[in-house]
Amino acid sequence: MNPTIDLLKSHRSIRRFTDQQIPRELLLELIRAGQAAATSSHVQAYSVIHVRNPANRERIAELAGGQGYVASCADFLVFCADMKRPTEASERTGANVVRGMTEQLLVASVDTALMAQNVAIAAESAGLGICYIGGIRNNPHAISDLLHLPEHVYPVFGMCLGYPAVDPDIKPRLPVEAILKEDVYTEDSEQVAAFDEAMRTYYGERRGGHKNSDWSRNLTPLFDSKLRAHMRDFLIERGFEMK
Repeated sequence: MNPTIDLLKSHRSIRRFTDQQIPRELLLELIRAGQAAATSSHVQAYSVIHVRNPANRERIAELAGGQGYVASCADFLVFCADMKRPTEASERTGANVVRGMTEQLLVASVDTALMAQNVAIAAESAGLGICYIGGIRNNPHAISDLLHLPEHVYPVFGMCLGYPAVDPDIKPRLPVEAILKEDVYTEDSEQVAAFDEAMRTYYGERRGGHKNSDWSRNLTPLFDSKLRAHMRDFLIERGFEMK
């Protein structure tokens, strides 16, 4: 279609990186590109922690479930939903600020995700590889303490950045017919069944064919064991009371 669409469709998660460092100015440009993302009411409800301390990187790798590439990538970023900055700015104008609304949690989380995806696309356009690290939500209290995150700020996910040392295949996605609904929501069990077969083939051909699974089976931990039930209480403690 065009180079931008081709780049978007070529995304792979990269978990092995070369020793090449990312120039500081390039990293700053990636953050500036992230800031150019759409943001609800221009709130810009995010902050990014560039974790440079090797000991902290090792600790985060452990807290995130033993993901060693957090420590080995060239740069590691933690993207935080930040309602502290905008609420305090509004308060300084004399506004009667109400905190802890569910809408504020949604705005900050969406703003953070949009900003991070811009960073990811910009990074890939510069020849870098990236990997999102949702595992930091396994231990959000410890991560927040390590990064000195204040109230009304929470870590949404991390991102590994670096020059790829591997060239993995592109993982298939659901067929567009399952995702794009016309006028009303429609069932998509047939498309999911076909996608399960495609994923079974993909896993069978990847890494020597040692994985016998499909998309539906891979979802199981998200809904029966990897629930992160602690997140609700954690968010309330951080000031996102979800009223």
